[in-house]
Amino acid sequence: MPSRRSTGGAVPDRMIGRLTSISSDRLSGALLFALALFVLWQNRAYPIGSVTEPGAGFLPLLLATAFLVVTALITLFGGQAARLNDLGWGEAPRALVILGACAMAALMFERLGYRLTLAALLVFLLGVIERRPITGVLLTAAGFPLVSYFIFFDLLEVQLPRSVWGF
Repeated sequence: MPSRRSTGGAVPDRMIGRLTSISSDRLSGALLFALALFVLWQNRAYPIGSVTEPGAGFLPLLLATAFLVVTALITLFGGQAARLNDLGWGEAPRALVILGACAMAALMFERLGYRLTLAALLVFLLGVIERRPITGVLLTAAGFPLVSYFIFFDLLEVQLPRSVWGF
């Protein structure tokens, strides 16, 4: 007896079969291609200027165009990678934890400041997630935020948030 399944607005099985049979490179290339198109669309709000006097939109336009070309090449010629249905998703929980840590760091950036937030994020990622030796974790968590803060704040004069304690 044939099964009577109602799709109820859901995606038909043959469409899901086509999607999972696509290579991972082609899917990621297509998604990044869409992102490049989005960046180009959003860049319309900024003046481009000229090569001799570039405007605020010149570099984003140049980068998004290069990104568009590269992702188009990946999408067209990326058929040798593994198919989506062949990929193992065993690392998905770990990736979600890392994504959550980055989201938490973004939320705490203004309250804790650049240096403390970055130090806490590095301790969590290197010490808890990667389980690296504690000496290297602490040296990295102390040194990287200080050196990068010096480069961005002092040398490049980029304003970075400070904590409520001024650090």
